[in-house]
Amino acid sequence: MRHPRSARRLLAAAALLPLLAVSACKDEGGKTPAADAATPAFLNIDGFAVARKATYIEVRDGAGRTLALVPPGGKAPDGFPPAMVVNIPVKRVLAFGAFEIGLMRSMGVIDSLVAVTDPEDKWVIPEVRQGFAEGRIAYVGDASRLDYERIKVQHPDLVLTWDPSIAPMMESLGIPVVVTTTPIANCLNTRIRLVEFLATFFGKEAEAQAYYRKVDLALRKIREKTKDQPKPKAMWGDVFEKRVLVEPGNAWVSELIGLAQSDYQFKDVYGRSCVEISTERFIYSGKDADIYFTYRTPRLGATSKASLARTNPLIAGIRPLGPEGKTYAPLPHYTQSSDRLDEILTEISAILHPGAYPDYRLKYFLELPQTAPVPAKEAQP
Repeated sequence: MRHPRSARRLLAAAALLPLLAVSACKDEGGKTPAADAATPAFLNIDGFAVARKATYIEVRDGAGRTLALVPPGGKAPDGFPPAMVVNIPVKRVLAFGAFEIGLMRSMGVIDSLVAVTDPEDKWVIPEVRQGFAEGRIAYVGDASRLDYERIKVQHPDLVLTWDPSIAPMMESLGIPVVVTTTPIANCLNTRIRLVEFLATFFGKEAEAQAYYRKVDLALRKIREKTKDQPKPKAMWGDVFEKRVLVEPGNAWVSELIGLAQSDYQFKDVYGRSCVEISTERFIYSGKDADIYFTYRTPRLGATSKASLARTNPLIAGIRPLGPEGKTYAPLPHYTQSSDRLDEILTEISAILHPGAYPDYRLKYFLELPQTAPVPAKEAQP
């Protein structure tokens, strides 16, 4: 399921968006990259795969498409059309998602970014804003209304996208496409380890493993810190004009909440990120929930519990919008901070268990007051 453009703008939080031995979603063989300092000859991450051949690297993206990556001095195999062959390391990238751009930043290759599908005023990542100012990065249209002429001007070597439907047109232009999402929501392991898959295109495997180890350590600390804490009930989603969308039980959000010794109210719901459910189910799950994470930022109306209740009168009675519960909204830079995923996961744990993090100060989410509006604050990632 892919959401209408208006809903996608409201659902930026779902981009996070991306466990190790404690995860139910593991790579083939149950091994982690941190277990071996050498670059593995074969990598399988919940549908994403990398196989190193004699003269090239074969990869499978989230849509099951196979591409050949050719390093300097390598040779592309027979049978691959030109648009399925990528010369690596790539130097010029069009990226649809902020999550992937954050991972590029974590690997030190964000200077490869030359085109995006959000306008300049939506970005807070310093390198992206600088790229716009210097004319190196261009806005090439909304994801549903791409400007293909502008894309050709930017000469990307590669397109990173969540939308497989754009592949035929891009490939007709001779631009290889890699789909970075899967038909179902990413589990926590996949969310974290997508960086390893992307690292193959940039020759940054060591940087990817360092990122993985950093997030791995954060998750281990979360599990230890929360092991003796009470179990709050949490929900993540929102009610829009015509649809009710939530993070399903197979998504990284649910796994993290479970890892942090908490109960997720939609753990029995299965599907891709931002799956649609009935209003009745949302209200039912909200009656005894303790904590509610909305998709809406303060800019999109999440300034207080009362403002959310006015926007969605049907959910006004859920417990987190009353005085006994708590409601949190993502700040504008949240979806553009995947290079700091360890901090984001720790913050979610601190929200679930404030007693385990007595001195923690929120950086990526805002706790909504009952009535008084709260101004949106942006921080540089």
